[in-house]
Amino acid sequence: MKSTPICLALAALFATGSAHAATDTELMARLERLAAELEAVKAELKTVKAQATANQAPVAATTASAAPVPVAVPSPAAAPAQAYQAPLAVSSSSGQTSFFGYGEVNYNRPFRDQSNTQMDVRRAVLGVTHQASERTRIVAEFEFEHAIASSSDQGEAEVEQLYVEHRLNDNVGLKGGLFLIPLGFMNLSHEPTSYYGVERNFVETAIIPTTWREVGMSAFGVTDAGLRWDVGLTSGFDLNKWDGTSTEGKESPLGALHQEGQLAKANNLSAYGAVSWRGTPGLDVGAGVFSGKVSHKNTAADSTKAGLYAPDARVTLWDTHARWTPGKWDLSALYARGTITDTSEFNLQFAGGTLVPKSFYGWYTQAAYKLWEGGEYRLSPFARYEVFNTAANYAAMPAGLETDSQRDEKVVTVGANLRVGDNVVLKADVQRFQLERTRDRLNLGIGYQF
Repeated sequence: MKSTPICLALAALFATGSAHAATDTELMARLERLAAELEAVKAELKTVKAQATANQAPVAATTASAAPVPVAVPSPAAAPAQAYQAPLAVSSSSGQTSFFGYGEVNYNRPFRDQSNTQMDVRRAVLGVTHQASERTRIVAEFEFEHAIASSSDQGEAEVEQLYVEHRLNDNVGLKGGLFLIPLGFMNLSHEPTSYYGVERNFVETAIIPTTWREVGMSAFGVTDAGLRWDVGLTSGFDLNKWDGTSTEGKESPLGALHQEGQLAKANNLSAYGAVSWRGTPGLDVGAGVFSGKVSHKNTAADSTKAGLYAPDARVTLWDTHARWTPGKWDLSALYARGTITDTSEFNLQFAGGTLVPKSFYGWYTQAAYKLWEGGEYRLSPFARYEVFNTAANYAAMPAGLETDSQRDEKVVTVGANLRVGDNVVLKADVQRFQLERTRDRLNLGIGYQF
C-alpha cells in the first residue's frame, strides 16, 4: 500500500515525458520536483518500516527509545548552491534530525622562503538539520578553524549558520536567522569537494568575503522557467570596525568590516537580491547585489577623532557569474565589484596607515576537465586565472595625505582534484603571483564532506 506514492510519481514522470508541447525548461523543472518528491516518499517508507519493526518487537523492548531515522532533506553542506536548492517536497516525516559536516587539512610550501612551510587543519564543520514539521526545518552549523581556539591561539570557533526555513509551497520559501548571502559561487557552496584547488580563490575571499553571513529575513524560490531568486533584509557591515593600524583591510576590505552576527549593529539595515537561471541543462548564469549604509548613526563623539565620521557611508557589492558543464568540461567565470562611499573625512584619522578604499574588484576564469575515471576515482586537472585589487582607488584626500591606489594582483593556479567517491577529495596545485612573488607556492590538501 505504501508503494502507491512511488507509482503515482513514476506515472507522472512518464506523463511528463509524453507531453510534446512542454519545453525543455519546463521538463527540467518538473523532473526536479518529481525527484524531490520521490526522495521524500522513500524517507517516509523508511520511517514506516522502522515503526513496523518496532511494533513487531517484544513488548519488553517497546520501552526502549528507537533511534531516529534521518529524513531525506538536502543539507546546506551537500547542496551545490544552498540558497537556490530545488524546492523541498512536502513530507510527513517531521520530527527527524540529520547531521552533516565537512573539513580540510592543507599543506603549503612557499618556493622562496621554505622556512614558512606549514600544515594546517584549516577547518572542521559540523551541522544539524531538524525537520520541525512538514514544511519547516531548523539548520545550525558550527565551524572550528586552525585546530585550536583559545586566547593564545589563532584558531576560531564560530556559528556559521543558524536559521529557520519554512516552505510556503513547493516553489516559495522563507528563512530567518543567521544565513549565507547568495553572491557568487563559493559563499554558498564552499565545501572542499565543491571547488577546484587546495585554497579558496582570491576573488571570492578578498572581494566577496567568503564565508559571509548576516542576520535577517529572506524569501526565495524557483519558477517553472528555471529562474531561481532570493531577496532579503539583513544586518550589514560596520565601518566603525576599521583599523587603520592593521593590514586586514588591505587583505579584504569587507572582511575587515563584517559583523558575523556578533552583537551586530543594526541601526542601518542592508538589502540584497540575487537571481540564477538554470533553464538549460549544464548552464548556470546568475548575478546579485548587496547594499546598505554602514555608519549606524555613529556620532562625532563616538569616532576615533572628533568630527571624523561618515554618517552617509554606504557599502555596495555586486557580482555576475556563469558556469557551463558540457560533457567532461567544467567552465566558469565570475566578476565582483564593491564600493564604499563618503569616506574622505573618515579616512583623515588613518593618514599614514591603512585607508578605507573607495572601490575594489576582482574576476577570474577557470577550466577543468574530467581526464580519467575508474571505479570510485575521478581525476580532473584544472587551471584558473584571476585578477583582483582590494584598493583600486580612494576618496579624495588633502594635499600631502594622498595614498596611491594599489596595482592589480594576478594569480595563476594550475593543479588537479582527485575525487574518491562523492565525499572525499585529494588536491594538489601550484600558484604563481605577479606582484608578490614571495607568495608563489605548492599546495596539497585533503577534504571531505558528509
